[in-house]
Parts: sequence; C-alpha cells; structure tokens
Amino acid sequence: MDALFAADAGTLVALVAALLATGVVAGVLAGLLGVGGGIVIVPMLYHLFTLIGVDEGVRMHVAVGTSLATIIPTSISSIRAHWKRGSVDVDLLKRWGPWVFVGVVIGTVIGGTVGGAALTGVFAAVALLVSANMAFRKEGWTLREGLPALPGQAAMATVIGGISVMMGIGGGTLSVPTLSAFAYPIRRAVGTAAAIGLIIGVPGAIGFLVSGLGAEGLPPGTVGYVNLIGFAVIVPCTVLAAPLGARIAHTINPRMLRAAFALFLFATAARMIYGLAT
Repeated sequence: MDALFAADAGTLVALVAALLATGVVAGVLAGLLGVGGGIVIVPMLYHLFTLIGVDEGVRMHVAVGTSLATIIPTSISSIRAHWKRGSVDVDLLKRWGPWVFVGVVIGTVIGGTVGGAALTGVFAAVALLVSANMAFRKEGWTLREGLPALPGQAAMATVIGGISVMMGIGGGTLSVPTLSAFAYPIRRAVGTAAAIGLIIGVPGAIGFLVSGLGAEGLPPGTVGYVNLIGFAVIVPCTVLAAPLGARIAHTINPRMLRAAFALFLFATAARMIYGLAT
C-alpha cells in the first residue's frame, strides 16, 4: 500500500481533481447516451495518465484495470434497477454467462501479459467500429430475426467477454448492439447487459490487479493495475452525475447525441492510433 503515498501532495491533488472530472463526464455521458461508463473512463484515464507522465508500458493497463473495478458497483446498482422492471433475461444469462466468463479469463490472461501498445490498439480498433455503428446504423436495422443456435451464441458471448475485458468496458457497449442486430428487445438487452457487465468486471478487475503486482512506473494510489484513488473518486461521481445526463437527454435530439458521441470515440481512437504510430 506504499504506492498510495508515493507522490507529493500537489501531484495527488491534481490527480484527484482530474479523476473527479473523469467521473462526472463519464456519468453525464452514460446518462445521456445509455452507454457503459468504461467506454468513456478508459480513454479519459489513458489521456490523464499520459499528461502526468505515467510510463507508456503500464498506462493503458491501469486505465483498463481501474475501469473494470468501477464496473462492479455500477453494474450491481444497474442490475437492481433493471431487475425490478423485469428486464433481465435470466435464461439468456444462463446460456451466455459461462461463455462470457471463459472469454473474460482468456482476455484477462492476454491483457495482463501483452504490452500497453497492444491494449491501446484493441481499444482504438473497437472504438472505431462502435463509433461507426452509432453514426451510420439505421434505426430498426437487424441482421436476422432471432438469435442463432447455441454454438453461435457461445461464440458471440466468448468474444464479447474477451474483447470487453481487454478494453476495460462492461457488457453494454458490445452486447446491446449485438443482441439488437438479432431483433432482441432493446430494454431486455440493456437490462441483461448490466448483468453481463458484472460477469466481466469482477474476474477482470481481480485479474488485472493480480497481474500488475510488482509492476514498475505505476501512478500514485495504484495496487496491481487498479488505481484505488481513481476507483474511490470515479464511482460516486459517476453515480451522482448519471441522473443529470438522463435529464439532459430529454431536452436534446438523441440522434445528435449519438453523432456527437460517435465523433468523440472516433477522435479518441484516432488519437490513440496516432500515438502508437509516432
């Protein structure tokens, strides 16, 4: 725990202030667009760690590990809310849960051993795909009616678990558009994705914490690849700011919001790719 006190007071104050801003922005955007906080938290932490000079070899690992830790309490809160509304598909969770977990284990092992550039590349590539989907996908478009047979669902769940944990995101960013492509009801997709997020967050956060023990060049307040200061600051800010974003959403054109967020993701991914190339 010495890492908690490894920086001077000025650095810690600046870090906490930036983390407060990260939590508020992530919460507002989550409320505005209904997306998981991880897709916002990871790039903001990555850029924050870049600004304060965190070693390039670990900055993405810490951004991903910290984001996965924040997913746990927010997923629990979201699951409770969706469960009360009957929008969690238990049967789908029984089919997908074990395979999501398998994907998480595979992704955690890979994520804990590859370099930071590889994790950054995965996030940037998938963020580009997500931004394109948000910007250009037509309302009501489906790939087919109904989910494929069990082997196909197992493959989708494994891929979603593996990619999500390497990106530091919950289940919603990938599972909701995937389920929607098969004409799955959107409300049940969102509610079930909250539970998938918990399956991703718990083993993913533990895996990144353990794999980062003893790593060098970590920012202050970090144990393994999980920044405890970030976790403690971001979670309450995100929870408090999300309702504000939800209220704002009712006063703004949702199509414009999706386009703005797609632009944010595109710019973030482009910045990461540029950083890898230079």
